[in-house]
Amino acid sequence: MSSLAIPARTPVLVTGASGFTGSLLVRKLCQAGLDVRAIARSSSRLEHLQDLPITWIRGDVFDPDTVAAAAQGVAYVFHVAAAYRQAKVSDDFYRQVHVDSTQLLAKAVAGQPDFQRFVHVSTVGVHGHIAKPPAAENYPFDPDDMYQKTKADAELWIRDFAPRNDLPCTVIRPCAIYGPGDTRLLKLFRLAVGPIFPLLGKGKCLYHLVHVDDLTDIMILAATHPAALGEVFIAGNPEAVSLEKMGRIVADAMGRHLRVVRLPAWPFFALAAVCENVCRPLGLEPPLYKRRVAFYTKDRSFNTAKLRNRLEYQVKWPDEDGLAETARWYRDKGLLKA
Repeated sequence: MSSLAIPARTPVLVTGASGFTGSLLVRKLCQAGLDVRAIARSSSRLEHLQDLPITWIRGDVFDPDTVAAAAQGVAYVFHVAAAYRQAKVSDDFYRQVHVDSTQLLAKAVAGQPDFQRFVHVSTVGVHGHIAKPPAAENYPFDPDDMYQKTKADAELWIRDFAPRNDLPCTVIRPCAIYGPGDTRLLKLFRLAVGPIFPLLGKGKCLYHLVHVDDLTDIMILAATHPAALGEVFIAGNPEAVSLEKMGRIVADAMGRHLRVVRLPAWPFFALAAVCENVCRPLGLEPPLYKRRVAFYTKDRSFNTAKLRNRLEYQVKWPDEDGLAETARWYRDKGLLKA
């Protein structure tokens, strides 16, 4: 774990604590002896964190009363909560979880005399398509969907609000988060150990990763490092990795041979458009999304030099080690056949 410069028993607030990234973050904060509070919806499952001395505030992260109660007297806020892409999620809900919650939290702590740092977790998705990779922190915003648009709105709002209201703040834009406990990349891992590994189009299909262990360490470092104050950091490994290389790392870890098959992309984009147009009005999850097709066609590469140069952070999990470790975790959980 990164050096934790926060004294024991310091009150900290974490949103999104029951999720993949938030769960590891609160575990690290509790292990360091901090007084951890967390907001969780009444429907959130907390069994995996029941061994931790967390004070849970049940309610929505965009509910004013819930936020006011949770934020009272805290010294640090780690705002990790996010509404993930699902067909049944409304545009209003994305805005509530991303924009409204950010505004409520920031306003609740801005005037507190002992408040130290607001760590706002955004996403590299605010940049949308990267026409000229790699993209650094100053690359233009061009969000593609409501998830990205509302994350962009929330980040822009707090970056404007913080300096005008003396709110110490740091923004973290994670690349693709992965590691044991996550299942978002499981389909890709299964393809890597299957009969064929399909790639669409003729591009390199670059993907930029950050292991959840590194990301949570970066968040903690950003909460205390003097050079992080008022700054934005793209959090990711030093270089992007191609989807083909990802597949080979996984296949090698499982003792398999990767068989790459290149397919034209346009039929899949057309089929995805039909799926979305039919399923979304019915509140159904489309079997194929245009953004999922884009995942296999576009290059997503970022310049993470600022993270290393300003915060002197060196990742602990190179792609080869992290992907192999995650593949073994999937296997041990019965999610991936060796």
